[in-house]
Amino acid sequence: MAEGRGVEGAGTGAEVADNDVEGQNAVQLVYRPGAADTLAGLRVRERVKRTGLLLRWVFLVLWTGQWLLSAVGRGSVDVVSTVLFLFVVALVWGYPRIQAAHVQRIIGWQGEYRATVSPAGITCRTDHSTLIQKWSVFQGYRETAGHFVLLSRDPNIMCLDVLPKRGVREAGELDRLRAVLDQHTPRV
Repeated sequence: MAEGRGVEGAGTGAEVADNDVEGQNAVQLVYRPGAADTLAGLRVRERVKRTGLLLRWVFLVLWTGQWLLSAVGRGSVDVVSTVLFLFVVALVWGYPRIQAAHVQRIIGWQGEYRATVSPAGITCRTDHSTLIQKWSVFQGYRETAGHFVLLSRDPNIMCLDVLPKRGVREAGELDRLRAVLDQHTPRV
Protein backbone atom coordinates (compact mmCIF):
# COMPACT_ATOMS: atom_id res chain seq x y z
CA MET A 1 0.00 0.00 0.00
CA ALA A 2 2.84 2.37 0.74
CA GLU A 3 4.30 1.76 -2.70
CA GLY A 4 0.95 2.53 -4.32
CA ARG A 5 0.75 5.83 -2.50
CA GLY A 6 4.33 6.72 -3.41
CA VAL A 7 3.78 6.09 -7.11
CA GLU A 8 0.46 7.83 -7.03
CA GLY A 9 1.96 10.82 -5.22
CA ALA A 10 4.87 11.02 -7.66
CA GLY A 11 2.48 11.13 -10.62
CA THR A 12 0.41 13.85 -9.04
CA GLY A 13 3.54 15.84 -8.22
CA ALA A 14 4.73 15.67 -11.82
CA GLU A 15 1.33 16.79 -13.05
CA VAL A 16 1.31 19.67 -10.59
CA ALA A 17 4.84 20.66 -11.69
CA ASP A 18 3.74 20.66 -15.36
CA ASN A 19 0.74 22.80 -14.50
CA ASP A 20 2.92 25.21 -12.53
CA VAL A 21 5.37 25.60 -15.41
CA GLU A 22 2.52 26.07 -17.88
CA GLY A 23 0.86 28.54 -15.50
CA GLN A 24 4.07 30.56 -15.25
CA ASN A 25 4.44 30.74 -19.02
CA ALA A 26 0.75 31.33 -19.73
CA VAL A 27 -0.45 34.84 -20.48
CA GLN A 28 -4.03 35.90 -19.85
CA LEU A 29 -5.85 38.42 -22.03
CA VAL A 30 -9.29 39.81 -21.21
CA TYR A 31 -10.99 41.93 -23.86
CA ARG A 32 -14.20 42.65 -25.69
CA PRO A 33 -13.54 42.31 -29.44
CA GLY A 34 -14.44 45.20 -31.70
CA ALA A 35 -14.72 45.76 -35.43
CA ALA A 36 -11.33 47.54 -35.37
CA ASP A 37 -9.71 44.34 -34.06
CA THR A 38 -11.19 42.29 -36.89
CA LEU A 39 -10.20 44.96 -39.42
CA ALA A 40 -6.60 44.79 -38.18
CA GLY A 41 -6.64 41.01 -38.64
CA LEU A 42 -8.12 41.28 -42.14
CA ARG A 43 -5.48 43.83 -43.15
CA VAL A 44 -2.71 41.54 -41.94
CA ARG A 45 -4.24 38.66 -43.88
CA GLU A 46 -4.38 40.81 -47.03
CA ARG A 47 -0.72 41.75 -46.68
CA VAL A 48 0.36 38.15 -46.14
CA LYS A 49 -1.86 36.65 -48.86
CA ARG A 50 -1.57 39.55 -51.32
CA THR A 51 -3.99 37.94 -53.78
CA GLY A 52 -7.08 39.70 -52.45
CA LEU A 53 -5.30 43.04 -52.32
CA LEU A 54 -3.97 42.57 -55.85
CA LEU A 55 -7.41 41.61 -57.18
CA ARG A 56 -9.03 44.64 -55.54
CA TRP A 57 -6.47 46.96 -57.15
CA VAL A 58 -6.81 45.29 -60.57
CA PHE A 59 -10.61 45.58 -60.32
CA LEU A 60 -10.30 49.25 -59.38
CA VAL A 61 -7.87 49.99 -62.25
CA LEU A 62 -10.15 48.24 -64.75
CA TRP A 63 -13.18 50.25 -63.59
CA THR A 64 -11.18 53.48 -63.73
CA GLY A 65 -10.03 52.65 -67.26
CA GLN A 66 -13.59 51.83 -68.34
CA TRP A 67 -14.88 55.09 -66.89
CA LEU A 68 -12.12 57.15 -68.52
CA LEU A 69 -12.54 55.46 -71.93
CA SER A 70 -16.29 56.01 -71.88
CA ALA A 71 -15.84 59.67 -70.89
CA VAL A 72 -13.25 60.26 -73.61
CA GLY A 73 -15.30 58.34 -76.20
CA ARG A 74 -18.43 60.43 -75.57
CA GLY A 75 -16.53 63.66 -75.08
CA SER A 76 -18.39 64.28 -71.80
CA VAL A 77 -18.85 62.69 -68.43
CA ASP A 78 -22.00 60.58 -68.07
CA VAL A 79 -23.75 60.96 -64.71
CA VAL A 80 -24.88 57.33 -64.46
CA SER A 81 -21.45 55.97 -65.32
CA THR A 82 -19.81 58.37 -62.83
CA VAL A 83 -22.19 57.37 -60.02
CA LEU A 84 -21.59 53.70 -60.80
CA PHE A 85 -17.82 54.29 -60.84
CA LEU A 86 -17.92 56.08 -57.47
CA PHE A 87 -20.05 53.26 -56.03
CA VAL A 88 -17.49 50.67 -57.16
CA VAL A 89 -14.63 52.74 -55.68
CA ALA A 90 -16.49 53.03 -52.36
CA LEU A 91 -17.27 49.30 -52.40
CA VAL A 92 -13.66 48.29 -53.12
CA TRP A 93 -12.36 50.71 -50.47
CA GLY A 94 -15.00 49.74 -47.90
CA TYR A 95 -15.08 45.97 -48.40
CA PRO A 96 -12.71 45.14 -45.50
CA ARG A 97 -14.74 47.43 -43.22
CA ILE A 98 -17.99 45.79 -44.30
CA GLN A 99 -16.47 42.36 -43.67
CA ALA A 100 -15.19 43.45 -40.22
CA ALA A 101 -18.63 44.80 -39.28
CA HIS A 102 -20.20 41.50 -40.36
CA VAL A 103 -17.74 39.48 -38.25
CA GLN A 104 -18.44 41.80 -35.32
CA ARG A 105 -22.17 41.02 -35.58
CA ILE A 106 -21.29 37.31 -35.44
CA ILE A 107 -18.94 37.43 -32.45
CA GLY A 108 -19.90 40.64 -30.63
CA TRP A 109 -22.90 39.22 -28.79
CA GLN A 110 -20.65 36.78 -26.89
CA GLY A 111 -19.34 39.59 -24.71
CA GLU A 112 -16.01 39.47 -22.94
CA TYR A 113 -13.29 37.12 -24.20
CA ARG A 114 -10.79 35.51 -21.84
CA ALA A 115 -7.85 34.14 -23.81
CA THR A 116 -5.01 32.09 -22.34
CA VAL A 117 -1.87 31.77 -24.44
CA SER A 118 0.32 28.95 -23.13
CA PRO A 119 2.86 26.41 -24.41
CA ALA A 120 -0.11 24.07 -25.07
CA GLY A 121 -1.83 26.55 -27.41
CA ILE A 122 -4.55 29.18 -27.19
CA THR A 123 -7.71 28.73 -25.17
CA CYS A 124 -10.42 31.34 -25.64
CA ARG A 125 -13.45 31.38 -23.37
CA THR A 126 -16.63 33.40 -23.39
CA ASP A 127 -19.81 32.95 -21.39
CA HIS A 128 -21.15 30.85 -24.28
CA SER A 129 -18.22 28.87 -25.68
CA THR A 130 -14.68 27.61 -25.26
CA LEU A 131 -12.26 27.25 -28.17
CA ILE A 132 -8.97 25.39 -27.76
CA GLN A 133 -6.40 25.61 -30.55
CA LYS A 134 -3.03 23.89 -30.62
CA TRP A 135 -0.04 25.62 -32.15
CA SER A 136 -0.15 23.27 -35.15
CA VAL A 137 -3.24 25.17 -36.38
CA PHE A 138 -1.20 28.31 -37.08
CA GLN A 139 1.31 29.05 -39.82
CA GLY A 140 2.61 32.06 -37.92
CA TYR A 141 1.77 35.44 -36.50
CA ARG A 142 2.32 39.09 -37.20
CA GLU A 143 2.51 41.88 -34.67
CA THR A 144 0.91 45.26 -35.34
CA ALA A 145 0.88 48.37 -33.18
CA GLY A 146 -2.15 47.18 -31.22
CA HIS A 147 -2.55 43.46 -31.97
CA PHE A 148 -1.01 40.05 -32.38
CA VAL A 149 -2.64 38.39 -35.40
CA LEU A 150 -2.29 34.61 -35.71
CA LEU A 151 -2.89 33.18 -39.19
CA SER A 152 -4.22 29.70 -39.82
CA ARG A 153 -2.28 27.12 -41.79
CA ASP A 154 -4.87 26.64 -44.56
CA PRO A 155 -3.96 28.11 -47.98
CA ASN A 156 -6.72 30.74 -47.90
CA ILE A 157 -6.03 31.76 -44.28
CA MET A 158 -9.70 31.43 -43.43
CA CYS A 159 -9.14 31.55 -39.67
CA LEU A 160 -7.60 34.48 -37.83
CA ASP A 161 -7.00 34.88 -34.14
CA VAL A 162 -6.62 38.52 -33.19
CA LEU A 163 -5.21 39.15 -29.73
CA PRO A 164 -5.53 42.85 -28.84
CA LYS A 165 -2.63 44.14 -26.77
CA ARG A 166 -5.11 46.09 -24.63
CA GLY A 167 -6.28 42.72 -23.24
CA VAL A 168 -3.03 42.26 -21.33
CA ARG A 169 -3.21 43.67 -17.81
CA GLU A 170 0.48 44.40 -17.18
CA ALA A 171 3.08 45.81 -19.57
CA GLY A 172 5.58 43.03 -18.76
CA GLU A 173 3.09 40.42 -19.93
CA LEU A 174 3.36 41.72 -23.50
CA ASP A 175 6.98 40.59 -23.57
CA ARG A 176 5.99 37.19 -22.13
CA LEU A 177 3.23 36.87 -24.73
CA ARG A 178 5.64 37.74 -27.52
CA ALA A 179 8.11 35.15 -26.16
CA VAL A 180 5.45 32.39 -26.09
CA LEU A 181 4.39 33.24 -29.64
CA ASP A 182 8.01 33.31 -30.87
CA GLN A 183 8.69 29.96 -29.24
CA HIS A 184 5.73 28.15 -30.80
CA THR A 185 5.02 29.85 -34.15
CA PRO A 186 7.13 31.93 -36.57
CA ARG A 187 6.62 35.55 -37.47
CA VAL A 188 5.28 36.00 -40.98
